[in-house]
Amino acid sequence: MKVERDRQQTSVDINMGHPFETIKFTCLGQDKEIFNEMLQNAKNLELSKHDGKTVIYEPRTSDWEPFGEPRRRREFESVILDNDIAERILSDVKEFLASREWYSMRGVPYRRGYLLHGPPGCGKTSYIMALAGKLEYDICQMNLSNSALSDERLSYLLNVAPPKSIVLLEDIDAAFLSREDLDTHASAYQGLGRVTLSGILNVLDGVASSEERILFMTTNYPERLDPALTRPGRVDMKFYIGYASEVQLSRAFERFYPLTDGSPTGKDFVRAIEVAKKRLKISRKKIELSMADIQSYFLLHKDKPHEAINKVEALVADKMVSSS
Repeated sequence: MKVERDRQQTSVDINMGHPFETIKFTCLGQDKEIFNEMLQNAKNLELSKHDGKTVIYEPRTSDWEPFGEPRRRREFESVILDNDIAERILSDVKEFLASREWYSMRGVPYRRGYLLHGPPGCGKTSYIMALAGKLEYDICQMNLSNSALSDERLSYLLNVAPPKSIVLLEDIDAAFLSREDLDTHASAYQGLGRVTLSGILNVLDGVASSEERILFMTTNYPERLDPALTRPGRVDMKFYIGYASEVQLSRAFERFYPLTDGSPTGKDFVRAIEVAKKRLKISRKKIELSMADIQSYFLLHKDKPHEAINKVEALVADKMVSSS
């Protein structure tokens, strides 16, 4: 058997979507089964690397490419949101995936958009990772402020996103600059993203918009978003992901420290936080704890639930200083 390699190294070939490297196999005889077996084995080997994992894609050159190694799928129950938000989104996505024919019969574009908004560190991106793992989907992550991204390239990328993937546009508010910013500090913004508001509106809900798409947008500042970006048809459901409630604090504690005989409960942890606030004389002052704060604190007291409760005053005091 003879193997020949042909490398195409020009940027023109890459940008036009041509393969970077071509491998040509030739052998004597008429039996082609050996090639079929080789290709199938190569495909199975590649797929085995992704079993039980989530692949993160990012735009590279002219298409999507895996970013780093596939991540181990995050357990859906590991992200604790308030008010059954996690289950509501999951239920809606599953209903959407099962409704392809329903959309087709009624002439409704088969796509679904979600906006998760709220303070940083409260679980927006973590939830999307967990949702992708639950659905056995991958994630196509895109930064709209990338200077290499244009309206045309954005449209192309959304239309060629890998199958069974969630498109994620993080910090959507940072993608577009207000006219005041451009007029006042024009030089400071030179070279930033070339994606326009009208461009993304057309991509989300225009003639060239893609079908069979699940898209999530996240932002810490929903008030900065243009109403046209979040209207129905572009964003179908909006969810506020806020600071940790007492229910979240309790559930998070019991997930980190499974209950055993004589061990403290999640309610004990919530009570300890309230006692710490009173002891520090900040009972009337609102101290907000994000789920990232809580997770970081639990990691400091890994496998030590009593210690986590006894030293919670340090956590409250730290948040009091940082918020003052």
